[in-house]
Amino acid sequence: LMEKICKLVDGTEVTIRSATENDVDKSFAFFQALSSDEKAYLRVDVTDHNVVAQRLGNKGLQKAKRLVALVDDQIIADGAIELNSAGWEAHIAELRLLVSDTAQRKGLGMAMAEELYLVAAKEKVEEIIVKLMVPQTEARKIFSRLGFQEEVVLKNYVKDVRGMKQDLLIMRCNLDALWKELEGAFNEAEKLETH
Repeated sequence: LMEKICKLVDGTEVTIRSATENDVDKSFAFFQALSSDEKAYLRVDVTDHNVVAQRLGNKGLQKAKRLVALVDDQIIADGAIELNSAGWEAHIAELRLLVSDTAQRKGLGMAMAEELYLVAAKEKVEEIIVKLMVPQTEARKIFSRLGFQEEVVLKNYVKDVRGMKQDLLIMRCNLDALWKELEGAFNEAEKLETH
C-alpha cells in the first residue's frame, strides 16, 4: 500500500494513499458532498452506501487500483486505474479522477494524476483512456492539459443518474505523453515557488 504526503498550492498538507475497505464511510461522505451535477455524471450511484462498499471490497480493489487524498481524515479526492487483466485491451487502463470542489485548482488533480500514473506504469500499462460525458467541461480541460486527446464521441450512448441520455466522450493518452505533461507541469510549479 502506498502513502505519500504532499503540499498543495495553498500550503495545505494532503495525504495520498491506497484506498482500503476501512474507507467506506469516508468515501460515502465524499460522494454525498458532491454537487448534484457532479453526481449525475458518475457511472454508478454513489448515493447508495452498498455501491460504495462494493467498490472498496476485495473484488473491487482487485479490478481497480484506487487512491484517495485526505485532509484531517476526510477524503477530498478519489482516483482509480481500472485494469483490463487479459485479452486485447490488456495494455490499456481506464483512469478515473474526482476532486472535491473545495480542493480544485490547488494542484491536487495533478498530484493524484502523478500517483495514478505511477500505478499504471507499475502495472505495465501502455495507454490510458478516460470516459466522460460531454457536459463535464472542467474534467475535459484537466485531461486535455494532461495530454489526453479527444478520440471519439458516441452520441446518446450513456444515461446519467437522472436517466437523461448523454454523449460519451473517450479521451486517450499514452503513458509517455502523460509523463511528459506531468513533468512539465511540475517544473512550471517549481519555478513559481522559487521566484
